[in-house]
Amino acid sequence: MNDYDPTTPHPVPIAPAGPPVAGGSGGAGAAPPPPPPPSSSSSSDGSGSVTEAEQTRRPRVPRLLSTSRNRWIVAAVAACAVIGLSAGCAASTSATAAPPSAAASATAGQGAPGGGPAAGGGGSNARSGPASGGAVGTVASVSASGFTLTTSTGATVTVDEASSTTYQQGTSSTSASAITTGQSVVALGMTSGTTITATQVIVQPGGDGGAAASTAAGVVPVQPGTPGASKQVGQIPQNYTEGSGTVVSGTAADQATEVALAAYPGGVVDRVVQLSTGEYEAHNIGVNWPHHVFVSQDFQVVGAF
Repeated sequence: MNDYDPTTPHPVPIAPAGPPVAGGSGGAGAAPPPPPPPSSSSSSDGSGSVTEAEQTRRPRVPRLLSTSRNRWIVAAVAACAVIGLSAGCAASTSATAAPPSAAASATAGQGAPGGGPAAGGGGSNARSGPASGGAVGTVASVSASGFTLTTSTGATVTVDEASSTTYQQGTSSTSASAITTGQSVVALGMTSGTTITATQVIVQPGGDGGAAASTAAGVVPVQPGTPGASKQVGQIPQNYTEGSGTVVSGTAADQATEVALAAYPGGVVDRVVQLSTGEYEAHNIGVNWPHHVFVSQDFQVVGAF
């Protein structure tokens, strides 16, 4: 028996030299189709008659073709099923892959919630974009585009001047020529890290860059490997939370920055916010303490931490 034989052979007479008769597609026990009528053109011996061997061989060709075609159909269906399964798995994986947490993306690199500093941290944790602020120190170098100053805690601040920058010495106006090496100055303007685009520079005759005031106020410089100080001085506005308030600019921001630096020099005020109580918070960077200096509505320092 071979791949083309039926399960149960049919009792069909076969010429001794002919091959086995292929079973019908109708199942075991079904009678084979009747042999085709004799044809003079199909005679193999030239006598015009068809032999039994020829009759039994003829059904074999369609059967072979049918079987081969069925195998191709089965293979194609199987391949489609595999491809569909793979595509379904890929789609399922893409659909179920969770995107990064929106909250994690929004707070990355911002320290404490709301943009406030992490506890004891010495980094800026500034809100997005430059804001009004300033610094006080001693002029270290002067160039055509501005100058650098060194704060009382040793930080270096770059001050960029512009044609709109104004200069003041005491109660009088002055010019950029008054900015000389060793001079004590307060630089106010748009602050980004330790770079200030100055809107106003105030020369302090006979000043020391705030060194004496810094020591008296207990300002703590940044020291690598040393955690920030944790202490509170004066009054903290009621219900205050780090990062609260509305960022302000203009005269209010300049006044709050100036009085905060006079009380606690050594750092850089990188933004000023007005709280819901009407008071101001000058956010201080570049020092280990204080990070927050609170100023009343009439611009008096009332507390810090």
